[in-house]
Amino acid sequence: MNVVKKVTWLELFYDLLFVAAVSKSTHVLLHADHGTIHLEYLVKFVLIFIPIWWAWVGQTLFNNRYGEDVFAHRIYMILQLFFVLIMTFSLSTDFDRYYVPFFIGYIGSRVLTALQYLAVQKGETSHRAATARYLGSRFWIGIVISSASLFFDSWVRYLILYAGIAVDVLLPVIGRRILVHTPINTHHLLERFALFTLILLGESVVSTLAVLQSSNGSWSSVVFAALAFVVVIAIWWQYFENIERKVDKGLQTAGQTIIYGHLFVYLSLSTVAASIQLLFMEQLSYRFILGMVFLSVLLYFASTTAIFHRYRHKHLQLKPAHLFLFLGVWGAFLLFDWFVVVPSYIILGEVAVFFMLYARIATR
Repeated sequence: MNVVKKVTWLELFYDLLFVAAVSKSTHVLLHADHGTIHLEYLVKFVLIFIPIWWAWVGQTLFNNRYGEDVFAHRIYMILQLFFVLIMTFSLSTDFDRYYVPFFIGYIGSRVLTALQYLAVQKGETSHRAATARYLGSRFWIGIVISSASLFFDSWVRYLILYAGIAVDVLLPVIGRRILVHTPINTHHLLERFALFTLILLGESVVSTLAVLQSSNGSWSSVVFAALAFVVVIAIWWQYFENIERKVDKGLQTAGQTIIYGHLFVYLSLSTVAASIQLLFMEQLSYRFILGMVFLSVLLYFASTTAIFHRYRHKHLQLKPAHLFLFLGVWGAFLLFDWFVVVPSYIILGEVAVFFMLYARIATR
């Protein structure tokens, strides 16, 4: 079984700096215009979010396998914090204006992570040394590709930058046969990703408060905010009850289901947070916001189901009948709302019912 590995105070502080980054990326989705969110903003939301997620994942995975609360590792993380601040400052839909500081923040973070692996592999042996050597050397491929973007302008610059990021993200998958011999500490990794999930749930709470503030506390806004709060609590209940009681934290894996599955969990939680605010403001056309809300719910359900199915104790895994039940309820609500125009609080109420059902069945 995995030895219990504690989350350090510096790791928690590191997470806090990502709160601002996540908040800035989520606000990109609030650019409503003529009843829709233009494809440009939807794409920019994903393009902003992925580097945030991957920068956080890079340091988190190093800490999971090799991190120790010692002076050298603290210095590396403090330097990481500096580059995260630069990256967060530069997050904007105006990519051209802030490209250089964004590049410095992201690449600086990735360079430090690669250097950490190269430094630590000298003191490791066998598979642990091979894993550190693989990651420490291969991550330079993505760094070099992304760095080449500085020599280009216009859309070519971004194509090269994100080609490097894509290579960086896929390298652990390509090298899985090496990484699997140095399994992640499942308990620690689930705890780290759960803490980041809390940050995203916080965005939904902020959206709920924004609803109350924008309406001066009218009764309709109070009811809407109450339903939004039920949605947040149901998500919290489903997710953290699984983390605490249903998963096998002693599994020895490369952790890639947790890592890549949570990208979609985090994207869905961000869109849920934005949807709460947009649903109340009624700035989007009925079918656009309806699609946004239900696709966000479906993405969260699919990603969390995949993650927890992989790590649940065998006798606690959900059955196919449960899957059909959840999809049936989701589909019935969507189909009804698609043909019968209902108020925004009804849509939110249906989402609350879905998440309460999901929480109840997935945690019993």
